[in-house]
Amino acid sequence: MVVTAGKGMDASRSDKQHTILETIELSDESDDEFNYEELPEDPELLEPDDEEEQLDDINRLLAETKQADTQEATEEAGLAKVQQRPQVIDDFFRNFLLKYGMKRSLDVFQAEWYEMQQNGKFKDSELAVVPDVYTRNHGFQQEVLLLREELEKARVVAAKAKESWDKFRKERDYHRMHHRRVVQEKNKLIVDLKRLKKHYEQYEPTLTELRHKYEVAMKEKMLMRLERDRYAAKAESLQKQLSQVEAKEENMNSKDLTDSDELQRKKKTLREAPWPSEDRTNPYSNSNFEAVRISDFTRSQVFKGHMGAISRVAFHPKIPVVATACDDHTWKMWSMPEGQLVLSGEGHRDWVSGIAFHPRGSLVATSSGDSTVKIWDVAKEKCKHTLTDHTQPVWACSFHDLGDFVVSCSMDQTVKAFDTTSMRCRQTFRGHVDSVNFVTLQPFSNNVLTASGDKTISLWDLRTGLCVQTFYGHANACNHAMFNLKGDTVASCDADGIVKLWDVRVVSEFLQIDTGRHPANASNFDRSGKVLAIASGDASIKTFNIDDKVFVANLEGHDDSVQDVVFEPVANKFLISGSSDATFALWQ
Repeated sequence: MVVTAGKGMDASRSDKQHTILETIELSDESDDEFNYEELPEDPELLEPDDEEEQLDDINRLLAETKQADTQEATEEAGLAKVQQRPQVIDDFFRNFLLKYGMKRSLDVFQAEWYEMQQNGKFKDSELAVVPDVYTRNHGFQQEVLLLREELEKARVVAAKAKESWDKFRKERDYHRMHHRRVVQEKNKLIVDLKRLKKHYEQYEPTLTELRHKYEVAMKEKMLMRLERDRYAAKAESLQKQLSQVEAKEENMNSKDLTDSDELQRKKKTLREAPWPSEDRTNPYSNSNFEAVRISDFTRSQVFKGHMGAISRVAFHPKIPVVATACDDHTWKMWSMPEGQLVLSGEGHRDWVSGIAFHPRGSLVATSSGDSTVKIWDVAKEKCKHTLTDHTQPVWACSFHDLGDFVVSCSMDQTVKAFDTTSMRCRQTFRGHVDSVNFVTLQPFSNNVLTASGDKTISLWDLRTGLCVQTFYGHANACNHAMFNLKGDTVASCDADGIVKLWDVRVVSEFLQIDTGRHPANASNFDRSGKVLAIASGDASIKTFNIDDKVFVANLEGHDDSVQDVVFEPVANKFLISGSSDATFALWQ
């Protein structure tokens, strides 16, 4: 509360202005007790003569107060007043005891309070509400506690800020030192660079002279090369003239040779077979054969004649004879359907991986893990020749349909074509980046088909050794690839159990067969090209109808993985399968 004492001035009274002489501030929140002085009653005010005047004054005061209240009520009629109800003293004590967890004291207080209240020891005017001063003191105490907590938090924040400031100041000093060091190093490098430039300027005339000498030397070298080429051309022309003279002399001397010598020379010139021609046509390209009834096939016989896994099976091109290649280092020929042993070949020093008949049936080619390919004479029952051009194990071999060439594939990532007349390598096919697992030839053509561990199938030209086409699509190593009889479709197998069918004419995949989780080791078409048999790693043969694109039958009977499967090529009446259980089975 502010009290001002002032005195009005006559000159400024009309303007209603005041002059402030002194300002006194009285605080209602002072904690000091105020001493009230008791005034004695004035007996004159209590005289009976003045009672009527006192009553009139009281009535007039009440009337004025009532008018003022009425005016305030009319001014504040639309405003709602909010008043805080004073707290009852017993609720104050209960809240206090509950706040500090004094439950036993609370029970005792409530018992005594209600007992004394029922006995009438408390009057209505006593102990009704908590005194305002105490309530305000209690509120101030709570505010002081909160302010102290905030002060402590502010101190902690200030301490952290001080630590951060000290840290940043140290980092600033460190970066200043680092910057000064970098500036010193930069200045030093600038000085060194200027010194090197001066040093280079000293050697610049020498470098110019050396560059000029180098250009002169290169010109002289070029002139010497031209002279050398000219003299080489002269020497070549002289050599041709000399060879012509020698040829004339040989012609003169050749007239004296006998007929026997001429025959020997002719034999020498005819030692190598010519490359196959291009104008040959496939006689089966327009033929239609009846598809084999593979759904009626059952296993009729099982033959056990080897001591190891049978890796490859091949049919004789003219008679019902089957040849088997085995991991026991041998190969054998069996008559069908009796299964009698006809011939046994021994000579390889490691497992025999592939076997193929000559188109005329007189020769047999075998490939082996001893990195060799052997040519066997069936009539003489002995090895005719051993081809040792490969440097790593050989996986498969196949004859050309004319019989003049045999091709083989190896783990050394190459395919080689051997001349059966001269028994030497005439062509090497390079391009695969992993082991070449199988090789065969397109019927009645000069194309070689290979399946490789680099997940590709490739088609090569036999005469040039160049890759004609590569088929991409397999996600794992390719184990086998085979043409149908017409030569327009290729079936390829991989280690994921996926078999893909490719149209060679448009170089595209037109069908994919999923045989399961086990590898697809080999596949073969029947004579019609409509039925495909797949040798699977789950010891079964899965047959598929290509026209209807459906599985036909699952031929089960082997105890281990089926490595190869082949249809009988002449009558197309039965099927032969070779397995890792050291047996081969006849299905018909």
